[in-house]
Amino acid sequence: MLIGELARATGSTARALRHYEQAGLIGSSRAANGYREYDEAAAVRVRNIRGLLAAGFTLEDVRLFLPCLDGDVLAGPPSAAAVRLARERLAVLERRIAAQTAARDRLVTALAAAEAGAGATEQGTAGAAEREAAGAAERETAGAAGGAYG
Repeated sequence: MLIGELARATGSTARALRHYEQAGLIGSSRAANGYREYDEAAAVRVRNIRGLLAAGFTLEDVRLFLPCLDGDVLAGPPSAAAVRLARERLAVLERRIAAQTAARDRLVTALAAAEAGAGATEQGTAGAAEREAAGAAERETAGAAGGAYG
């Protein structure tokens, strides 16, 4: 199977596949024309790599799973190292979620304050316009009556 075919079969990209190959996670042979050729098992391996990456592992982390990438990664009992690594990655994700939640909460608070201020400003603007109109009317009246500026 050529690189484009493997990419389509796994929902990956040719660039990602070359990256996985460079990282030593997948292998290929070369055709006479220099094209990469992958066997059918490469699709299973790439899907497992993508699943581990989607779960929060890094490419370096995926190396720990090399012995089981060609089958069902979750079928066998996990090694102590895999469990430790999964707990570390979970802790990282929880810290990121907490940081994002805090940022969202700050934005919600700022937005609520801005909207409340906008409402007060709109009321204040309407009140100022009414006061300005009243002041103009008073000035006109004073000017017509020979007030201080008349």
